[in-house]
Amino acid sequence: MSPLCHAQQTWRALDSENTLVIDTTKGRLIIELRPEMAPKAVERVKLLAREKVYDGLQFHRVIAHFVAQTGNPDNKDNGKSAHPNLAPEMTFKHQSKATVAWAIKSSDTVSGFIGSVPFQSLPFSAEQQTSLAWGAHCAGAMAMGRDKPLDSANSEFYFVLDAARDMDHEYTVVGRVVVGMDALKALKLGEPPASPDFMRTVRLLSELPAAERPKVSVMAGKALSTLIEKVRRKKGADFSICDISVPAKID
Repeated sequence: MSPLCHAQQTWRALDSENTLVIDTTKGRLIIELRPEMAPKAVERVKLLAREKVYDGLQFHRVIAHFVAQTGNPDNKDNGKSAHPNLAPEMTFKHQSKATVAWAIKSSDTVSGFIGSVPFQSLPFSAEQQTSLAWGAHCAGAMAMGRDKPLDSANSEFYFVLDAARDMDHEYTVVGRVVVGMDALKALKLGEPPASPDFMRTVRLLSELPAAERPKVSVMAGKALSTLIEKVRRKKGADFSICDISVPAKID
């Protein structure tokens, strides 16, 4: 096997059109967005980033071991952008062949990764290779905030700080942090914090000046499958998809 082929199996470059770069007062976040999971919500996040709506907004709700919430133009819960609310995308139809790496396959549930984003779904069968799936609220997951109505998501989003699987099915997962969890966990706590941290700029990777654009890759292929198997053997019966954070590197 040539070195190039091996490298391609080990690392996958992120799609610059679906990678969000958020520079915060605590450091940089790089998020892989997955439109296959929530096309309308991902489109909205990208639109608001291009419109600069997110620039300067506070992390107005930060709860230790739970979530860091931002993206609200009013810097508090329940505000929204000038655009209409979004239809619910808590679940999606997933094709088995679109999975990058499997973590669990059982008779009642399966889980794995779409890119670097963990998901869970109903089992597939030989006859049916499409199933109902949902994003897993593992640490680093990015999802859309909303009010009580299921169709009230608009601009607000949050990052999961520690696994919160009870939120699966209830909120729309759009991606996952691949770089910057240390910055998220350093945010000032509070609802709201007394002196909130904020997002300085929110941009798509593709729209950064070429000289400033980091080359971000995540583990993929056999290397990712090997990592999953190693963690699964270590955890045994307690293994969960949230035990895996897909490694990333910046060249």
